[in-house]
Amino acid sequence: MRRWILPILLTVAAAMSASASASATPTEPLNAPRLADTLNDKADYRWFLDARFGMFIHFGLYSSIGRHSEWVMNGEELSPEAYRKYFDGFKPDLFDARAWMRAAKAAGMKYVVLTVKHHEGFVLFDSQLTDYKITNTPFHRDLVREYVDAARAEGLKVGFYYSLVDWHHPEFPIDGHHPMRNNEAYKQAAAGRDIRKYAAYLRGQVRELLTGYGPIDYLYFDFSYAQKDWGWSKGKGAADWQADELVKMIHQLQPKILLNNRLGIDGGGVITPEKAQFASDAPTDTFKLIEECNTLARSWGYVRDDHDWKSPEQLIHLLVDAVSHGNNLLLNVGPDGRGVFPPEATDRLAAFGDWMRVNSSAIYGAGRSAFAAPDGVRYTQNGKYLYAHFYTWPIESIELPGLAGKVRTARLFDDGAEVRFKGPEAKDPKDNLSTGVSEGAIRLLLPTAKPPSLVPVVELTLE
Repeated sequence: MRRWILPILLTVAAAMSASASASATPTEPLNAPRLADTLNDKADYRWFLDARFGMFIHFGLYSSIGRHSEWVMNGEELSPEAYRKYFDGFKPDLFDARAWMRAAKAAGMKYVVLTVKHHEGFVLFDSQLTDYKITNTPFHRDLVREYVDAARAEGLKVGFYYSLVDWHHPEFPIDGHHPMRNNEAYKQAAAGRDIRKYAAYLRGQVRELLTGYGPIDYLYFDFSYAQKDWGWSKGKGAADWQADELVKMIHQLQPKILLNNRLGIDGGGVITPEKAQFASDAPTDTFKLIEECNTLARSWGYVRDDHDWKSPEQLIHLLVDAVSHGNNLLLNVGPDGRGVFPPEATDRLAAFGDWMRVNSSAIYGAGRSAFAAPDGVRYTQNGKYLYAHFYTWPIESIELPGLAGKVRTARLFDDGAEVRFKGPEAKDPKDNLSTGVSEGAIRLLLPTAKPPSLVPVVELTLE
């Protein structure tokens, strides 16, 4: 991943054939609209909107280094020759693709995205276009094959992350991001590099990925930086990747595949902000495909000394906030050099599983609501079901504005029991639910003790 947040905010909104999501049926989160995505108008985005929650996996040679994450080659200015020792010793002997995918499924995730090639140039599949591949390491196996098979066995949608940047390839020009940017001798020796040859290599590897592993649901590219200018070198973007030709090939090979927005092409793709919550400004009767990408700790790839782990409650807030904005959450795990999820990651995934087992109906297929939530509450909505997520637990009751006359029933997900409510029309002085109910609002009577869920949810069935 990039070390800074620089999402290209490209609109992929489409007018819906029905009114707001509040009128859609629970099984049709957006009443089956067509997405006006100029990158691919045949893309299958319905599963993406229904899933809402996916696992990102950053894994590569950098995982066995355990410092500076996936940008260690850049940060320590390591030449491809110096970096070679990590290739020669790469042996994730405890890797178990089924264990990875079972952990994702148990956490409530519906899709996975694996870094099949990061900026270091090393590939986790048996490419016929390079020797710099996992099958030439002491590990020998095609990790991508095992990953794809395991994901499908667990019913998960399959995604590939593929870096457009390649610091190992002999035709990738030296620029201000390259590890050899300060090595004048290396730069002079590389002066004749031809990025057109690299673009052909890139296109060939994408072809391998889209023809060798069956249907792929999501292709996540990273990243374009044509706006960068270091004086002696410039950044790279769509023209360098020959992106139009690349996208045309992708659509021919797999017409339904989703693409993200980092090729540098105007007009489409899933918007993928990093470590940022992203509230769409689109009205509730339109939508954008936005996927918030975030981490369990601070780093993306495995870093031994990264102890800045987010709490389970913080992580659930990330998911609920994303869905309340109409977005997905792609939450990253960085396996260690032996191919194992760190125990802190495993604990947090288990906490997600506990929460999703009770509250997943408020996430899958849900999205933004037109109703305004009170302080300490977030709303998600799926058709006639409005879900109130409580970040702070009220003392006995809470007022929900704008819902008078619009709610048929309410229940707490933790035990399924009814939650009583009244509107401003209640006049019985003995009924404390009628006290202080504002015009247009309802007041929920809640249990005094906070329920067990880290973020309790009340389901409101709308009239």
